[in-house]
Amino acid sequence: MRVVLTAVLASVLVSSGAASPQGRAAAVTDEPFEGLATWVDIYDSQVYTRPEATAARIAARGVVTVFAETANYKSTVDVVEPAALGRFVDALHRSGIAVVGWYLPGFDRPGRDLRRTRAMLSFTTPAGDGFDGVALDVEATIEKRVGVRTIRLVNLARRLRAESQIPLAAITLPPRMLERRPTVWPGFPWASLAGLVDAFVPMTYTGSAFRGYEATYGYVARSLASLQAATRAAGVETPVHAAGGVADRMSADELRAFVAAAADAGVEGISLYDFHTTLPRGWKALAGFVPS
Repeated sequence: MRVVLTAVLASVLVSSGAASPQGRAAAVTDEPFEGLATWVDIYDSQVYTRPEATAARIAARGVVTVFAETANYKSTVDVVEPAALGRFVDALHRSGIAVVGWYLPGFDRPGRDLRRTRAMLSFTTPAGDGFDGVALDVEATIEKRVGVRTIRLVNLARRLRAESQIPLAAITLPPRMLERRPTVWPGFPWASLAGLVDAFVPMTYTGSAFRGYEATYGYVARSLASLQAATRAAGVETPVHAAGGVADRMSADELRAFVAAAADAGVEGISLYDFHTTLPRGWKALAGFVPS
């Protein structure tokens, strides 16, 4: 694993006797893309109406990281419901759960995307905490000029890397989908991103598109193998967190296939999109995952 700056900062704080932020539990990890995670987005009303109760339900599932959306390119504000989101993050931190903020850029208006990315990076909770990691959700194709879209993605990731002192991930379309549908994003910049991020989080979603164990396993395994090959070709061993879903559209067999393919690929972390659609059969399948 890469050594991230947060680990260095943590050692300085310990050696100097400085106190940790008020709301943060000591168990929060410096490697937030490892282990079992779950997702919430800006459409999850329970996060905003009952943030502490939602955090308690998540903690009861043994989750170690929550990916929490701050906004997307269609939002009317840079951070959606910041007060409730802050309470949610504080409640998760009190349970020792790391939180990764994520933003979905449109790449059509670079100024807006940079402003909202910076808002995610500077977000502060009532207890004075921030996110334990941040991520860009790379899937919007409303900018039809692929070359321009690619340049704007790499530039945004580069700015975030330069300004961030916490781990950074790229949430990406599944490589196998980009192979099967090459017009979606030809020449996707895997190599450039591999040099800028601490982890890739491919959205290896199969629910409603692939049926049965074998089809699900094959699609997920091919996506992860393609991603790992692309990063190795760039000379970087970039950690991978596999995200599956949509959770309630997958049978028990398909959920087991997703977990098995992720484990066989040696990924560091695993999750299903999203928390509110993960049924008991999903949590049962995830419990079988053993990180590499």
